[in-house]
Amino acid sequence: MIEAIIIQGPTASGKTELAIEIAKKLNTEIVSFDSRQFYREMNIGSAKPTLEQRELVTHHFIDNTSLAAPMNLAQYIEQALPLVQEKINRFGTVVLCGGSNQFIDALIYGIDPVPVFPEIKKELEALHRSKGLEYSQELLKELDPVIALKIDLKNARRVIRALEVFMGSGQSISCFQSSNNRALFRFLRFGISTERPLLYNRINSRVENMISEGLEEEVRSLKPYWGSEVFRTVGYREWIPYFEGKIDRLEAIDKIKQNTRNYAKRQITWLKKYHDIRWIEEEGLEERFCRIMGEIS
Repeated sequence: MIEAIIIQGPTASGKTELAIEIAKKLNTEIVSFDSRQFYREMNIGSAKPTLEQRELVTHHFIDNTSLAAPMNLAQYIEQALPLVQEKINRFGTVVLCGGSNQFIDALIYGIDPVPVFPEIKKELEALHRSKGLEYSQELLKELDPVIALKIDLKNARRVIRALEVFMGSGQSISCFQSSNNRALFRFLRFGISTERPLLYNRINSRVENMISEGLEEEVRSLKPYWGSEVFRTVGYREWIPYFEGKIDRLEAIDKIKQNTRNYAKRQITWLKKYHDIRWIEEEGLEERFCRIMGEIS
């Protein structure tokens, strides 16, 4: 018996609406694996399910913590895995939905403990601030070329973390990642496939809607957190140069659209590596819903 239905896809592809319909039909709840939606302060730019949507189906890991207490991958797994098991026991199945693919991989297969080296991390963050991301990227390519080919080099947090582990332990971070190939629960993984032009139009429209809903003001109100790692997320970090007078407002908005499209491309690339993914190529909520229910039954 299938214990979990996993809904994945690039940003703005329609994951939330589909997950809600599936959860309603299966009389169960949704556990999110979207790390941007954990934070109560980040509402508009994180594209959370609306309050009305959350009234239709119970969602977990939405607004569950604060930017003042960021949640890392290990903490998420520690809290999410027992919750998933509890929902499976209670409802027979659970719906998992989100865009942070590293989080769902760890939730399915577990993670091995990775050592932390706070002093090294502090030094690397200082180097990153003074010399920029390119310096950190080149350092990682020199020290750990294998992992440099695997991770998203545009993600400063992951680059610094890989450097921290290698410099502190003398081993690649990949040596500490779970070697467990056996899933912790039985699942079906579905990926939403959308034609690129249509997806990009949706992304641009979503950004425009976020602007009209007050994204600029939201980011301005979160100034105490501008320097945090969590805040280096698309839709938020692009405003800071504008507030500092380095770019104009239209340029900031264009960068949000461009960076969101690039983020979607990286998500699609990640999804293509799964051998077990079942692609949903249908357009329209009803068509997608019928396809998944047909696969489940």
